Amino acid sequence: MLRTLPALLLVLLAVAGPWPAPHAIDAPITAPYAEAGDGAPLGGDQLGRDVWTRLLAGGRELIATSLVVAVLVTATAAVLGTVAALRPGIGRVIDRAADVLMLLPPVLGILLVALSWPAGGRLALVSAAYVLGVPYAVRLVAAAAAPVVASGYVEAATAGGERLSHLVVREVLPNLRATLLALFGLRFVAAVYVVATAGFLQVGPQPPAADWALMIRENAGGILLNPWAVLAPSIAIGLLAMSVNLAASALAPHGGRKAVTPL
Repeated sequence: MLRTLPALLLVLLAVAGPWPAPHAIDAPITAPYAEAGDGAPLGGDQLGRDVWTRLLAGGRELIATSLVVAVLVTATAAVLGTVAALRPGIGRVIDRAADVLMLLPPVLGILLVALSWPAGGRLALVSAAYVLGVPYAVRLVAAAAAPVVASGYVEAATAGGERLSHLVVREVLPNLRATLLALFGLRFVAAVYVVATAGFLQVGPQPPAADWALMIRENAGGILLNPWAVLAPSIAIGLLAMSVNLAASALAPHGGRKAVTPL
């Protein structure tokens, strides 16, 4: 339980951050790139806005977007990966489609979405991260589902004429809880990186929005004047990724339903 606490606290802080923030996110209160001082514990950014205020307010949208992507990718991969393991013919088609999508570099995928859907905003980010994440996730679920599908109780259910939907939902997926929880953590972290990269490329949130990735891009030129303007959001993204990985690992159940081999 203690391993889930950092992720929970960080998410709660990011969600509640805009309310306890001491200043308006777009109000200049210091000189540009001012060092830490009274009223600005982390100094000012390139426009003299309070870095601490923008740090508190900058994680909510990033976490929400990454959470949506992780849920969608994990749910899609759970179904497609299990179907691929149960129906080898369909599995080959899914595998080939995954091969094609995996050839697309993440940055190129983000730029393609930005060019083809310039007004997409957060929805465009979710779409790009979803398309980039599903192929890897499907491969992982299919590999984890293969030994379950080959077990005795699934073979017995198949021989008994159970429908594909029953096999997926009732026979296979309950035995993949540990895999799916671990996958959810991995996809959340991957989504954080994709969304952060997109924000750094100014795909998605635009100034003067408070966003961790956007803060890094905007203040990179003044890192020597006020390092906290860049280091603070960078550390926040890294802590978020590590804490979610720890939480997913702690919540993943160990063991599962035993395979029953017919005599």
